[in-house]
Amino acid sequence: MTSTPPVPEPAAAAAATRAWIAPAVPQPDRLTVAAGTFWRGYREPVATSVLAGAGATGLLGAVVLTARPGLGLAILTVAGWGAAAPVLVRRRRWADLALAVGAVALVAVVAVRDSTPVIVTALLVAVAAALVAATGARSPLAVLASPLTGAATAVRTLPWLTRGVLGRAHASVRTVVGTAAAVVVALLLALVLGSLFAAADPVFAQLLPHLDLADVPARIVLGFLAAGATAALAHLVTTPPPGARFQLGRARAARLHEWLVPVLTLAVLVWVFVLVQVSGLLGGTRQLLEATGLTYAQYARQGFGQLLLATALTLLVVAVAARRAPRETSTQRLWTSAALGLACIGTLGVVASALRRMDLYVDAFGLTRLRVMATWAELVLGAGLVLVIAAGFRWRAGWLPRAMVGTLVLAALGLAVWNPDAQIVRHNVAATELDGLDLPYLAGLSSDAVPAAQELPEPERSRLLALLPHEAPDGWAAWNLARARAAADS
Repeated sequence: MTSTPPVPEPAAAAAATRAWIAPAVPQPDRLTVAAGTFWRGYREPVATSVLAGAGATGLLGAVVLTARPGLGLAILTVAGWGAAAPVLVRRRRWADLALAVGAVALVAVVAVRDSTPVIVTALLVAVAAALVAATGARSPLAVLASPLTGAATAVRTLPWLTRGVLGRAHASVRTVVGTAAAVVVALLLALVLGSLFAAADPVFAQLLPHLDLADVPARIVLGFLAAGATAALAHLVTTPPPGARFQLGRARAARLHEWLVPVLTLAVLVWVFVLVQVSGLLGGTRQLLEATGLTYAQYARQGFGQLLLATALTLLVVAVAARRAPRETSTQRLWTSAALGLACIGTLGVVASALRRMDLYVDAFGLTRLRVMATWAELVLGAGLVLVIAAGFRWRAGWLPRAMVGTLVLAALGLAVWNPDAQIVRHNVAATELDGLDLPYLAGLSSDAVPAAQELPEPERSRLLALLPHEAPDGWAAWNLARARAAADS
C-alpha cells in the first residue's frame, strides 16, 4: 500500500517560498551602524546659547581674521569654546576639558611668539587636541579618526543649524525679526559712534580695525567661517560620535614562538646598536671618528635621520606586536612583557644616541631652527616610548592614546616657552667667537630673538638688532608680545 506524501501547511509553504525568493538581508556591521547614528545627530535641538555664541564669534572673526595672527586670534579661540566648554564641565569630562584648555593655550602662542616654526607647530597640535577633546575619543582608532569625525561634523552642522534657525522662525517670526533689527541697529550705532570717537582721539582710533570697503566681502566670508566653526565645535561636543570608544576587533593571538622570533630579533638588533654606541662613547668621540673616517657633520647628519625613523618604526612595531601578543597564561605574559620591555628600553638608548649625535653636530656647526625641531621630534618620540613602557607593566593601555595627545600638547607648549629663536642666538654666541657669528642666518630669525640680541656687546648688538624684524603691531587684533617688545626697543 503506497502512502501519500504529507501536504505542507499553507503558512509553512508560503514562508518557504518567501525564504527562497527573498534571501536573508545581512546585518550591518558596527561601523555602518555608528555612521548612521552619527548622521542622525543633526536632528538634535540647537540651544539658543549656541546660536548666540556662533553669531558673536562670527562678528569677532570678521574683525580679527584679516589681521596678522596675534591677540585677536587668541580671543577668537576662547570665544569659540564658549558654547562647548560648559557642556564638558556639565558632563564631567575633565580629561577632555584639560585637552581643550591645552588647545586654547597653544593658540594663545600666536599672541606671545613670532617664530613661524613655533606657531605652526602650536596651531597643528592645538587642532589635534581640540578634535580629540570635542569627540571624546578614547581608543587609538577614535583618536586617529578624530580629523575625519571633525570634517563629517562640519558637514552635519549645516542641516543642524538650518533646522534650529527655521524651527525658531516658525515658532516666533516676530522674535526673529526683532532680534535681527536689534543687531542691525547695534551695528549702525557702533559704526557711527566708533567713527566719531576715532576722529576725535587718535589713540582710540588705533584700537579700531581699519575698514576698507574692498575687504568687506572677505570679512563676511571669514565671519561666516568663524561662526560655522564655533557651531560645529559646539555640535560635536553636545552630540559626540558614537565611536569614541570604537576599537578594532580582538586580533587572533600568535603562537608564542612565532611571536617571539621577530620581537626578540628587533630587541637584539636594538641592544647591539646601543652597546656599540656606548663603547664608542667610552673610547672617546674623536677616536670613533678617526676609526670611521667621518667628520662631525657626516657622523651626526648621516645618523640622526635614520635613528629618528628607527624610533618611530619601533613604536609602530611594538603597537602591532602588543596587539598580537599571546597572553593566555602567566608564562606567555612574562615572555611577551620581557620581550617588549627589552625592545622599548633599548629604543630609549637609540633615542639617546640620536640626541648625542645632534649634540655633536650643534657643537660643531651651531644651532638652527631645523636642528631644534628635529631634536624636539626625537624627544616627543622618546616620551611616547616611556608612556608605552608604563602601559606595558599591567597590560592596560586605555589611558595611553589621550596621554600621547596630552604629551604632545605639553611638548608644544614647552617649545614655545623655551623660545627657540632666542636660544639659537645665545647658543651660537657662546659657542663661537663674535667675529664668527653667522649674522645673515641670525637676521632671518623672528622678533623672538630680540631679547637675546640685546645681551650682545657692541657693535654686534646694534648690527644684529638692525637686521632683526621690529615692525610695530598693526592694531589690537595683530598685537603680539614679541613684536611689541621688538618695536619698543628699536
